[in-house]
Amino acid sequence: MAAPVNIIVGSHVWVEDPTLAWIDGEVFKISGEEVHVQTTNGKTAVANISKVFPKDTEAPPGGVDDMTKLSYLHEPGVLHNLAMRYELNEIYTYTGNILIAINPFQRLPHLYDTHMMEQYKGAAFGELNPHVFAVADVAYRAMMNEGKSNSILVSGESGAGKTETTKMLMRYLAYLGGRSGVEGRTVEQQVLESNPVLEAFGNAKTVRNNNSSRFGKFVELQFDKSGRISGAAVRTYLLERSRVCQISNPERNYHCFYLLCAAPPEVKEKFKLGDPKSFHYLNQSDCYALDGVDDAQEYIATIRAMDVVGISEEEQEAIFGVVAAILHLGNVDFAKGSEVDSSVIKDEKSRFHLNMTAELLKCDVKSLEDALVKRVMVTPEEIIKRPLDPVAAVGSRDALAKTIYSRLFDWLVDKINSSIGQDPNSKQLIGVLDIYGFESFKFNSFEQFCINFTNEKLQQHFNQHVFKMEQEEYTKEEINWSYIEFVDNQDVLDLIEKKPGGIIALLDEACMFPKSTHETFAQKLFQTFKNNKRFIKPKLSRTSFTISHYAGEVTYLADLFLDKNKDYVVAEHQDLLTASTCSFVASLFPPPAEESSKSSKFSSIGSRFKLQLQSLMDTLNSTEPHYIRCVKPNNVLKPAIFENANIIQQLRCGGVLEAIRISCAGYPTRRTFSEFLNRFGVLAPEILEGNNDDKVACQMILDKMGLKGYQIGKTKVFLRAGQMAELDARRAEVLGHAARTIQRQIRTYIARKEFIALRKAAIMLQSHWRGISACKLYEQLRREAGALKIQKNFRRHTARESYLTVRSSTITLQTGLRAMAARNEFRFRKQTKAAIIIQATLRCHAAYSYYRSLQKAAITTQCGWRRRVARRELRKLKMAARETGALKEAKDKLEKRVEELTWRFQLEKRLRTDLEEEKAQEIAKLQESLQAMQLQVEEANARVKKEQEAARKAIEEAPPIIKETPVIVQDTEKVNSLTAEVESLKASLQSERKATEEAGNACTDAEARNAELVKKLEDSERRVDQLQESVQRLEEKLSNSQSEIQVLRQQSLAISPTGKSLTTRQRTMIVPRTPENGNVTNGETKVLSDMTLAISNVREPESEEKPQKCLNEKQQDILIKCISQNLGFSGCKPIAACVIYKCLLHWRSFEVEKTTVFDRIIQTIASSIEVQDNNDVLAYWLSNSSTLLMLLQRTLKASGAASWTPQRRRASSASLFGRMSQGLRSSPQSAGLSFLNGRGLSRLDDLRQVEAKYPALLFKQQLTAFLEKIYGMIRDNLKKEISPLIGLCIQAPRTSRASMVKGRSHANAVVQKALIAHWQSIVKSLNRYLNIMKANHVPPFLARKVFTQIFSFINVQLFNSLLLRRECCSFSNGEYVKAGLAELEQWCNEATEEYAGLAWDELKHIRQAIGFLVIHQKPKKTLNEITKELCPVLSIQQLYRISTMYWDDKYGTHSVSSDVIANMRVMMTEDTNNAVSSSFLLDDDSSIPFTVDDISKSLQQIDIADVDPPALIRENSGFGFLLPRSE
Repeated sequence: MAAPVNIIVGSHVWVEDPTLAWIDGEVFKISGEEVHVQTTNGKTAVANISKVFPKDTEAPPGGVDDMTKLSYLHEPGVLHNLAMRYELNEIYTYTGNILIAINPFQRLPHLYDTHMMEQYKGAAFGELNPHVFAVADVAYRAMMNEGKSNSILVSGESGAGKTETTKMLMRYLAYLGGRSGVEGRTVEQQVLESNPVLEAFGNAKTVRNNNSSRFGKFVELQFDKSGRISGAAVRTYLLERSRVCQISNPERNYHCFYLLCAAPPEVKEKFKLGDPKSFHYLNQSDCYALDGVDDAQEYIATIRAMDVVGISEEEQEAIFGVVAAILHLGNVDFAKGSEVDSSVIKDEKSRFHLNMTAELLKCDVKSLEDALVKRVMVTPEEIIKRPLDPVAAVGSRDALAKTIYSRLFDWLVDKINSSIGQDPNSKQLIGVLDIYGFESFKFNSFEQFCINFTNEKLQQHFNQHVFKMEQEEYTKEEINWSYIEFVDNQDVLDLIEKKPGGIIALLDEACMFPKSTHETFAQKLFQTFKNNKRFIKPKLSRTSFTISHYAGEVTYLADLFLDKNKDYVVAEHQDLLTASTCSFVASLFPPPAEESSKSSKFSSIGSRFKLQLQSLMDTLNSTEPHYIRCVKPNNVLKPAIFENANIIQQLRCGGVLEAIRISCAGYPTRRTFSEFLNRFGVLAPEILEGNNDDKVACQMILDKMGLKGYQIGKTKVFLRAGQMAELDARRAEVLGHAARTIQRQIRTYIARKEFIALRKAAIMLQSHWRGISACKLYEQLRREAGALKIQKNFRRHTARESYLTVRSSTITLQTGLRAMAARNEFRFRKQTKAAIIIQATLRCHAAYSYYRSLQKAAITTQCGWRRRVARRELRKLKMAARETGALKEAKDKLEKRVEELTWRFQLEKRLRTDLEEEKAQEIAKLQESLQAMQLQVEEANARVKKEQEAARKAIEEAPPIIKETPVIVQDTEKVNSLTAEVESLKASLQSERKATEEAGNACTDAEARNAELVKKLEDSERRVDQLQESVQRLEEKLSNSQSEIQVLRQQSLAISPTGKSLTTRQRTMIVPRTPENGNVTNGETKVLSDMTLAISNVREPESEEKPQKCLNEKQQDILIKCISQNLGFSGCKPIAACVIYKCLLHWRSFEVEKTTVFDRIIQTIASSIEVQDNNDVLAYWLSNSSTLLMLLQRTLKASGAASWTPQRRRASSASLFGRMSQGLRSSPQSAGLSFLNGRGLSRLDDLRQVEAKYPALLFKQQLTAFLEKIYGMIRDNLKKEISPLIGLCIQAPRTSRASMVKGRSHANAVVQKALIAHWQSIVKSLNRYLNIMKANHVPPFLARKVFTQIFSFINVQLFNSLLLRRECCSFSNGEYVKAGLAELEQWCNEATEEYAGLAWDELKHIRQAIGFLVIHQKPKKTLNEITKELCPVLSIQQLYRISTMYWDDKYGTHSVSSDVIANMRVMMTEDTNNAVSSSFLLDDDSSIPFTVDDISKSLQQIDIADVDPPALIRENSGFGFLLPRSE
């Protein structure tokens, strides 16, 4: 991964960072070998040019799913790609055929459900998004196709998710090759259920993981020839035995100890267990419980898992007894004894635990004590018992505990293997290796040494595999690769395992010498490997040594190497437990064979582990390997945290970076010809303009650039390390030159624009200034002219003011004098007129007051009476309103009240009419009195005038003395009294009017309430009627169903015990109606003859019981022979269905107990549809079966159904069901007379209902099953035909380079036509099936159902493929699919709604998803707009996946904003917490979407009377009843 030298100022690069491992930035200065970089976090970094790596600025924002597609395959590029994908919850990434899995630390159930398994089943590797299922599928397909065993190696450090990944692999392999085992348990279920058992006894909490596997596991799934799982085996490696006795804070011991302490009280009491804090083997750490884990529930789950894998209850009790014994054994402490270097049991508490240990192991207490505190030494002369000091006794105790636990774990593994069962005949298997990853801690001991030794072995195997894959790629592309070097780590393996002289060999040698110590062992290592470059001696430690592994240097402490390497059982311990009375404990320690005991050699953990590892490697070498590298993104075990330094270290330990080094040794950058030309075509545009082949164009561009060492394959360009950066640098120069040219033109344009703007501004300024000067001159001239005009006008004004003053004074004097005279005259006239007006007003007022008083009195009387009547009526209304009762009584009362109110209203109307007449009479009287008074007034006025004339004459004659007339005073008083009376009448009239209005309002409200109640009552009656009709229909349907079931049950009970089927029953003959037995052949049917025939039928029960005895079997043969041919259609009606129905009805086959005609018809249909690919035949029988089934549905009823029919019917039933119910109520005999003896059926309404027997009901059920089968066959045939086309329609074919060159419109048109061809093929298939169904007159209802389900299938396939393939979530692909959907929409419009129905609506998911892909300005869209307006149907998981996978290959636009993505992630988390299904894939519904009732209701009435029978039947006289007859 050497850094390229093509780093210039302005390049985007990666530099090392102590915190983030790598950080990107831009080069702003280069000083020799030093590069100065401005990083994205605002800091400045200086690095050597050899440690700076170029960054691909054109990488997609969501990363690439295969890191071999990276333009720059180096460490920071890999890390950045993983980080971008992890941010989008894309936890899987390929590196070639290696899968990198990053632990999300959260549940993602949508990635592992059955729908996802179906998508990856059989899919090509790399076609869908990276997934663990894809690796398992490749291994399974390779095993099945090549017949060779495969293996899947899962590695990673503790907490990286190896165990979960292994579970998912086994689940998928069980899904592919699952088969039910014996006794209801499946092999794969036992394999999967073995995980909880092994986890309980082999997993523990470590610093890095709460459920860390402390052993290696290789699961072999054995398969038979057909690819089914036939057996399995579990092999384990290097259980960490020291953890039983020693744990460090904050780790835990093995889970089983804590599960047993959390067991039910009776179990704890039985084993004398308590709090984990009370046991020495558990209280060395402060951690006793795990967050989110209930040990009591886990105990129950472990018991259940033991049951599944076949461990009996007695064995379970013995297992947990041994676990409890180990806990008690750990609490046995020792004190110094009386003898030198001896020890005894410390106290009574230790004695209690010792007794409990002996009781649980069922051994002798004294023997157990001696085995702990004494050691037997065998000499040639005698056997010596040597006491042990307390420290040695503790070591002996711990050794016994570790030995017991190790034997128990081995027994569990053997038990699981024997329970699952292995297939000795299996020749192919898939092995899943769940092995610990490379470990490097602060303090590393013998366990880490063995683990890292294992990883060195696996890394060598991994390197060989990667190199092999590279060779296969180069061979496939036919390029030269002979000079590529292979990176090997054989020197490290020789250092560890070489014999003699390896570390393991030296360790075994040191263990065989009693006086050897860890110091002598370390010194031996220093002397042996002082010149080995892989072995390093630390400066500050005498017992530590460092090995340079492939993943880095690791320092090991040799202090406990010797103790942990010894693998022998103390003879006293062996004898003690072999003699146990517990058969289970004794089976853990079988007595050693005499031969082996005599020739026993030293045994060590290291040697045994090396042999196991060599066996594992032999197994792996015999299989085809597949690799999964699990990565832990952070040490806090929380989601959405990506620690770069931690990831880099794991990638080194997992060998991923080693694989990248191997790739870089060859050709790390590979690009297809089209991708290469798209990126680097700008380097030689003249080559693109030519008509060169893509391969030749790539060769010419590379030659022009002067590159050496590259290779041109069959489909790809292979570049050496650094050549991609050099091409990018050249490309950057070309683009930079183009950018400078554009900038120069833009700057010229801007400068020219600025100059023109300045010149225009100067001209404008000059124009404005000249205008201002002219305005000022004009203003000065105007002011001078104005001053002259002001002076002139002022002088004129002064003269005129003087004149006007004199004139005004004169006029004022004249006006005063004239006004004085005029006022005197006016005053006189005014007084005269006032006197006249007063007299007239007083006289008028007197007359009017008298009239008003009379009017007021009359109105007051009327109002009082009406108010009294209204109050009485209001009181009655209020009392009536309080009454409640039943709905019917309320209705009656309301009707009576309405009648009363109507009567009262009429009465009130009459009263008002009378009152108005009275008013009119009173008004007439008042008018007459008024006229009389007016006459009196006129006479009085005349008298007054006469008196005035007489008085004037007298005044003229006599002295001027005025005397008032007393008449005027009297008239004034009378007028005043009349006025008062009129006012009082007005007030009373007003009050009466008000009372009348209130009474009228109350009456109006009462009428409105009455009308509302009447309306509610009518609605209630209408709803009651509807409910009664619904109940009636349901009761009739229920009665038919129950009667049918009852008949079927009775018939099934009546079947003979010999078990003969319906087809083997005794055949009976059907007697056709003839003129001799009552059939009138002339067609003239009369009521009298019908009734006579009905009576004769009743009187002759024997003929009714056996109506088919004389049926000629030849007629059945003719019918069967006839319908086995394609009879065609008569007036859009299927002839076969009509003929079958007429014959069965005429022969009365529905009413007999035994017949074979139904079975023969069903067999004929079955034989006709045996060829499933003949859609014409299927459509023909679909039409016939649906028509026949509809006729049967409307004709047959189960016997006894009439007794269930309700007696109460509504005569107004106008629905189809109502007409059918009315037909049910009629007598079968009387209803069928005219049908059987008349002219045949005129229309469907004339069908009579027949009480069907068991054969008829069974025939109806079989016909229904065949209808559903034929429907499903047609639908599935269409699905099979369009399925390959759908796979081609989801992704737009790549356009050729010719379409990218300007001026090639014809080529573009050809490309567009080719792109839409697959969609047009689907449309052609749809049209073909539609034409077939139309030609066979398939009911439009069934056609709609077919196309609706087909469009739903298209929607599911397209939408799921879109979500699983990132290359499909692009802008151009959205346009392509949108154009295809337009073709389907056009087909729906052309097919019309009669046949297409709502099929277009079934595409709503893919339509909205494609609409989202092709909209512009996605970053401006809010989450509410997306979920409510753009894509309301899509779930938040689906929107999140589309948003994160979207990439614009056409315009380079971005997806939705990061805020929207964050909100989606929050909503998804809430859905997960609320147990909402998070699956984003759709399901394909393959059920039958209709019932028999649906068909019966959807089909129109069929007139089967005029259907002409075929010639074969027409020629036979026995079928005369089928011939059409004249009216």
